[in-house]
Amino acid sequence: MEPNNPYGPQERPQEEPITEQKREYRKEKKRGLASYFFSGLAGVLVGALLVWFLIPSVVTNLPTNNATNSAHTNTKTQQLSVDVTTDVTGAVEKASGAVVGITNIQSVSNFWSQSQTTQEAGTGSGVIYKKEGGKAYVITNNHVVEGAKSLEVTLVDGTKVDAKLVGSDIWTDLAVLEIDDAGVDSVIEFGDSDALKQGETVIAIGNPLGLDFYGSVTTGVVSGKDRAIPVDLNEDGVEDWQAEVLQTDAAINPGNSGGALINLAGQLVGINSMKISEAAVEGMGLAIPVNSALPIIEDLEMNGKVNRPSMGITMVDLTNVPAFHQRDTLKLPAEVTTGVVVDQVVENTPAAQAGMKTYDVIVEMDGKKVENSIDLRKHLYNEKEIGDELKVKVYRQGKIVELTMKLKETNSL
Repeated sequence: MEPNNPYGPQERPQEEPITEQKREYRKEKKRGLASYFFSGLAGVLVGALLVWFLIPSVVTNLPTNNATNSAHTNTKTQQLSVDVTTDVTGAVEKASGAVVGITNIQSVSNFWSQSQTTQEAGTGSGVIYKKEGGKAYVITNNHVVEGAKSLEVTLVDGTKVDAKLVGSDIWTDLAVLEIDDAGVDSVIEFGDSDALKQGETVIAIGNPLGLDFYGSVTTGVVSGKDRAIPVDLNEDGVEDWQAEVLQTDAAINPGNSGGALINLAGQLVGINSMKISEAAVEGMGLAIPVNSALPIIEDLEMNGKVNRPSMGITMVDLTNVPAFHQRDTLKLPAEVTTGVVVDQVVENTPAAQAGMKTYDVIVEMDGKKVENSIDLRKHLYNEKEIGDELKVKVYRQGKIVELTMKLKETNSL
């Protein structure tokens, strides 16, 4: 069965004949479409070309991370040079040229070859205090130069010169060296250590831990004046002396010994000598006051030693004598517990001439109580001079005896 066909069976609609007019219309229509197409294509091409030319310039003008980084890279860090001058810098500039290094060179033996060689045994510091007659003079500590076969001084410009030991004194721990004055441009100015005040700023200059730290500067204050520090000079465990020192919290370390302690005027007020180094102690440096050092320096320079009055005895503290000998040998009263026992009297000395004997126990000198050998030395060395008379009170076999002697210089105390 065939589908419904509005035109009847086997019948197709007939196409309308194409006229000339229609053909022209169709041609015009095709031309219009083509012109629209080409116009659009031309517009697209023109737009693409404009984008092609414009984009690089736009991109160039846009801020980028690279441009920012370049700006940062090309910016220079500004530096300002400021000349900072203070009282401390002024004092250091004035005094530091006079502070030198000292090298202690000692002999050592080779066990296998039995030969003698020399080597550096230690370093310390010193202070040039005088130029005269082509020579320069350096003050330092006795313990810096002790045992030296030869000595070498390092000047501020690094020049090393041989030094001669003029003299030293174990009791004050001071020594004087002599060098040629060639290359020495600076000499320290002496100040007045008695005028120092607690809390006053002081500056330590020296060579802590050796010449690698040459001319190190530390600052602090005067912590205390007229300190008495017990000293064991022969390292036998017994105190032999009490050093009179200044106390400061300016850092003083090994190698600083013999260096300068100056005030804000750049003047020498002390010779750095030692520090108290214990686990629980911090900031306790000690220096020999310049007023105490000056007469010693003058004696060492002139005589090579310190001329002190002496009695001519050897001695031991009563506290070191066993109680049995105090009672039976010395026959002391029970109430006498301190003093100095005469161990030996040297012939032809003030003590011998005054009639002093072995086992006499000295308890007074010039009316002042003597409790130990430190008291005796302090009175003899600090209060008396050669040629002075000295009145001494002793216990001899339990009885008081008074003696008078005229002091002179001897090789014993």
